[in-house]
Amino acid sequence: MLLTAAALWCGPCVPNLRAQTPAQANQLDANLTLFTVLAAINASGYDADLDSPSNHPLRKAVRDAIRARKPASLARLKSLFEARRAWNWNAELSQYVSYALSVGGPPDFKPRFSPNRMPPDTIALEGLGAALADFYREAGIEDLWLRSQPAFEQEIERYHAPVSKAIFDANMYLRNPTSGIAGRRFQIIIDLLAAPNQVHTRSFADDYFVVVTHGPRVRVEDIRHAYLHYLLDPLAIRYQEALEPKRALGDLAHGSPLLNETYKNDFVLLAGMSLVKAVEARLDRSLREKHVDQAMSEGFILTAYFYEALAAYEKQEQALRLYLPAMFEAIDVRKEDARIARVEFVSKERQRVVKPAPAAPPPMSGMEKAVADAEALYEQRDLDRARAAFQDILRQTPVPGAHAKAWFGLARIATLEKHPERALEFFEKTIESGPEPFERAWAYVYLARLALAASDPDPEVARRHYQAALAVDGASDGARKAAQAELARLQP
Repeated sequence: MLLTAAALWCGPCVPNLRAQTPAQANQLDANLTLFTVLAAINASGYDADLDSPSNHPLRKAVRDAIRARKPASLARLKSLFEARRAWNWNAELSQYVSYALSVGGPPDFKPRFSPNRMPPDTIALEGLGAALADFYREAGIEDLWLRSQPAFEQEIERYHAPVSKAIFDANMYLRNPTSGIAGRRFQIIIDLLAAPNQVHTRSFADDYFVVVTHGPRVRVEDIRHAYLHYLLDPLAIRYQEALEPKRALGDLAHGSPLLNETYKNDFVLLAGMSLVKAVEARLDRSLREKHVDQAMSEGFILTAYFYEALAAYEKQEQALRLYLPAMFEAIDVRKEDARIARVEFVSKERQRVVKPAPAAPPPMSGMEKAVADAEALYEQRDLDRARAAFQDILRQTPVPGAHAKAWFGLARIATLEKHPERALEFFEKTIESGPEPFERAWAYVYLARLALAASDPDPEVARRHYQAALAVDGASDGARKAAQAELARLQP
């Protein structure tokens, strides 16, 4: 026996190959690919919260087992892990969760999607699959997985009843005959090898995943929130035409300093999440108005409306998916405008430390030089070499703003090469990557231009992007002037 923790391992196990791939998994299960990836990074230097009493004992048991086996591939994995370090442990885990859910299982761990459809945070992990395949074989992961089943079964059993009730209650409230839209799937994955007390959600194609790490508390509220998100977002998108006349209300959410830019720039998503929070408040008597007030103060400005409208929904017999268009159409813009005007958005105080200016500019870091060199190639219109340089930056360890600069460079190259769909995707990734004000503002300007240059021009989308550019604190004068001049030409 490799391990002495008898309570964690079964002896002659009956094979239980549940969740070998996402397509084979039950709604509440473990996942062999995620188990393999997290076993690999635990052996390679992922030491987040190792001393926490909330860790499941299986984490240490697997680490000890791999250490005892001394797989030859471990040196290569450690080198890959160190070369792709994220800024903190949460970001570290997040990128490997994305990777595990977007690749197939053993023996080869090949990507499930084409390169341009893979999650952006997995780009830095390119090449991991081959090392992982060797590690799976050399570390005896299949054996460790089978022997870990009792621990997973026990944890799954702990979640089964409360999660089943939460999903049942949500379906009953929404009057859903099935769990969502045909062809889509909601999957809860229990993980015991990562740092404790974490919940990660991912949406890839038609699959919606919730990964829950071990902890003393069953994270049923987080799972229910994710499940409502999975059910209601597609409905908001389906009936977005009914929301179009109310879109001006979305501008009022821009005053919230905590609201994510995604919601500020997409009124349909903002309405969908407001509806999620309203349903949560109706479902849980311990939340009610307090939850609504908190959501409104964070910028989810339609939560109060939906909370009140759901009271009328509860008194009739239609399912929410059929009742929703009328609920959208009944939004009184003037009434909600007045209600939102009374909301005090919450904010976090920023502590600013003033540092003395250096006598001379500090030398460039390696990443700064890589970005500067890529930009120089772009300015020289050496697009092939510039593209390769920007792509190389994306493969390296994230540095604040660097990946955004790389996406911004690739987006401009796509624009010059007249690939508007690729440019649109890359400018959106620029905004999602935490850009500095210069890149953020110009990305919005370019997105506006792309909206106007499309085969079916959308001036309203362009107008929102120009307004977003003007709202960027610290935007360059050039971006601001371009947005102002081009927005003025859109005015009726």
